[in-house]
Amino acid sequence: MTKPSGKNALIFIIIAVAIVAIGLGIIIPVLPDLLVELTGQPLNEAALHGGWLTFTYAVMQFIFMPIIGGLSDAYGRRKIMLISLFCLGIDYLIMGWAPTITILYIGRIISGAAGATYSTANAFIADISPPEKRAQNFGMIGAAFGIGFVLGPVIGGLLGEYGARIPFYAAAIISLLNVVYGFFFLPETLDVKKRRAFSWRRANPFGTFKSVLALPQLGGFLVVIFLISFAHFVYPSSFAFFTKESFKWSPGEVGMSLAAYGLASAFVQGYLIRIAIPKLGMVKCAVIGTLMNGAAFIGLSLAANGFIAYLWLMPAALGGLAGPAIQNLMSVRVSEDAQGELQGAQGSLSGIAMMMSPLIMTRLFNKYAAADAPIYFPGAPFMLAGCLIAIALLVFIWAVRTVPVVKESAE
Repeated sequence: MTKPSGKNALIFIIIAVAIVAIGLGIIIPVLPDLLVELTGQPLNEAALHGGWLTFTYAVMQFIFMPIIGGLSDAYGRRKIMLISLFCLGIDYLIMGWAPTITILYIGRIISGAAGATYSTANAFIADISPPEKRAQNFGMIGAAFGIGFVLGPVIGGLLGEYGARIPFYAAAIISLLNVVYGFFFLPETLDVKKRRAFSWRRANPFGTFKSVLALPQLGGFLVVIFLISFAHFVYPSSFAFFTKESFKWSPGEVGMSLAAYGLASAFVQGYLIRIAIPKLGMVKCAVIGTLMNGAAFIGLSLAANGFIAYLWLMPAALGGLAGPAIQNLMSVRVSEDAQGELQGAQGSLSGIAMMMSPLIMTRLFNKYAAADAPIYFPGAPFMLAGCLIAIALLVFIWAVRTVPVVKESAE
């Protein structure tokens, strides 16, 4: 089976990407309770393990993304995707069973490696899509990830009401069922004649840093991307710990709040931005979105109760105006043949932020949520995120005024 049956392959890939995103989000609402159970430590101490678990996942994603992509070029998309999803399903069972914190770390290592399937998913789409439909199908992959990341906290929160381990078993069942579906219906889309030998040189994850160094004229914009990414990783690393400590939220309440934020963000980025950019322009949308992000982070850090925290999630969603606008402003400042390097640079910086941010954010929560803290302030991670956004806004204003638009890209 080496020629695409577009419908079966596309359905499978959409489900697979959504499952990976669900697995990323499903752990968020139940992580505080699970870590307290496994470590026997108070919440602020258990939060440190949350930071290290997120760091572990990010490192494995960073390392294995190009490796799995290279393996799919050498051995075919179908085989690598099915093996990855099977390992992911078994790993959810391991994390659900985990009797010790060490086993949970091992499980997170496996999930980071097995979940690095986006490069293979994108390769599937490139294989099965004619040029005129490729962008549309890539968009469906992005939508699948967004839907999965909204569903993940909801599933984790609702099932977490019955026990911190139940969501992992649910994720395992969904993943393994998709493997069964793929085994019978997923075609191989890469012809044997088009495969190439696996190369460790091409699979080197550190090669992506060359993209950053290749764009010195965009230094200011890339600093902005890094700071915004760093600030936003406060949500997966610290939000559940912060709301449990400050508002005594249950896993279900954490999951529903993240779902509300995800749906509002989808509305902003999928609909509102199409109206805002033509009327306001790229620069104003970027400034407004960045201001909304900063205000939401600072407001959340100071929220006196859960109702006020919910209110601040709406400006946080409006912050979604900033990302696409800033990316567009960057793209018109490089030539057409440097667009790939630009995407690589952004991916590299976001990866670094995903590794660094959870460690620092959870450390802040640990220090300021302790019973004997000199200043009791569980919202400290969100205050830091707000300050980073303020710095990003200043750097953006400087960059957008000093870096000229490349004529050919503007046209």
